[in-house]
Amino acid sequence: MGKNMFARDVMDPAPVLLHPDDSIADVARKILARRYRSLAVVDEKNRFLGVVTVSILLKLVLPKAATMSQGLNHLTYVNVTLADLWERFAGVSDDRVGDHMQTNAIKVAPDTPLLEALLLIYKEKTNLPVVNRETGILEGMISYYDIGEHVLQAGYAGAETEVEV
Repeated sequence: MGKNMFARDVMDPAPVLLHPDDSIADVARKILARRYRSLAVVDEKNRFLGVVTVSILLKLVLPKAATMSQGLNHLTYVNVTLADLWERFAGVSDDRVGDHMQTNAIKVAPDTPLLEALLLIYKEKTNLPVVNRETGILEGMISYYDIGEHVLQAGYAGAETEVEV
């Protein structure tokens, strides 16, 4: 039987990070360059503040009527071009990340069991920040890709690293 595995065992300890004063244009470039679903926002001491997600970026280019809580259910009658979407994005591209980040993001501690972290990723469909409980410092991020990479490595190594259930 292998050792128990935890969030720290599969996290990326050096994720791409954002700061509250970064621009939305910076976020878009970083997310698109690596096809991330979300990026962590930290302060100058690397304390976790929140995340910016692809959904937040999409919300910035959608018509306001579609993103309101009782908004439109479909937009089939609205004509839009890529140039229109670019104009909407350009209008917010200099906005600060801190003005758009999600501050109540789900996060885990380094000692969170791996299966619990995996279940959260499955349910929330986003990357997971790994945050030290005592200090609030971001220690890493876990993505689908991080877990997949570790699972494949375990398979290639003859499944030496088991996950206890």
